[in-house]
Amino acid sequence: MEQRSDEVAIEFPFFRIYKDGRIDRFAGEEIIPPSPDSTTAVRSKDVVITPGTGLSARLFLPQIPDPTRKLPLLVYFHGGAFCIGTPFSHTYTSHVASVAAEANAVVLSVHYRRAPEHPLPAAYDDAWEAGLWALAHSDRDGPEVWLNRHVDFDKVFVGGDSAGGTLAHYVVLRAGIDGIKVLGLVLFHPFFGNDRRDRLLEIIFPSSSGSVDPRLNPGCDRNLGRLGCGRVLVFVAEKDFLKDRGVAYYEALKKSGWSGHVEIVESEGVDHVFHLFSPKCEQAQALFKKAASFLNQAQAHL
Repeated sequence: MEQRSDEVAIEFPFFRIYKDGRIDRFAGEEIIPPSPDSTTAVRSKDVVITPGTGLSARLFLPQIPDPTRKLPLLVYFHGGAFCIGTPFSHTYTSHVASVAAEANAVVLSVHYRRAPEHPLPAAYDDAWEAGLWALAHSDRDGPEVWLNRHVDFDKVFVGGDSAGGTLAHYVVLRAGIDGIKVLGLVLFHPFFGNDRRDRLLEIIFPSSSGSVDPRLNPGCDRNLGRLGCGRVLVFVAEKDFLKDRGVAYYEALKKSGWSGHVEIVESEGVDHVFHLFSPKCEQAQALFKKAASFLNQAQAHL
């Protein structure tokens, strides 16, 4: 019988990783069932994308007074340092329902495999697979009826917060390299690494080349100009320790030769992903309205 080790490899406020690979998660694990949201009336249901790996998602559908109207689609990736968080939690169910209602958009919130049980790049692989699965409904005969019936596949967006923003960028860049175009990319306080040694990444992403790995730091990526969308919106927060990398991404994208339009919005006086925990505050409401406006701008032909 294999003996468990209680020796800690790394500890964060929300989780602890032991040297034998086990993890204790202290937050982001609460699960609630899909149901109509009591505040927004957005409906949700859970879908399985790849049974073999457990890749799944929670799908959100806003109220649709006109059943003939097709809505934008946002493929969304949650944050949590690649280790915690799930679309099935109260935090993300509430957050994504608010986005769906404010933007009047269908949202596919993806449950990717998490580290350290599934070291990176497993989450990158899942993110890409989920994006392809969503786009496969564009001929209206995919496995999920809400996507077949209600999505305008000329208005597909990809987005995410923190580590989920890293995954969202990866999906849209890989799409561009592969000749696939989506309409836009929206990043909420994205994690794009740092210049210091990162013990967590050494554990959960052993194949990474560190601070110059383009999967973590897009500013180092010579393919950045091939991003597969026409518009990008980057949110940063004034007190966020990740703010500088978000700003650097904005600047690098402008200089990359990419032909689209990028905008950056800074929320003053707040910290990393504040909108998840204080969704009713003034800055969060402004963030939601800006994101909704971005998702509803007139279609750009790519």
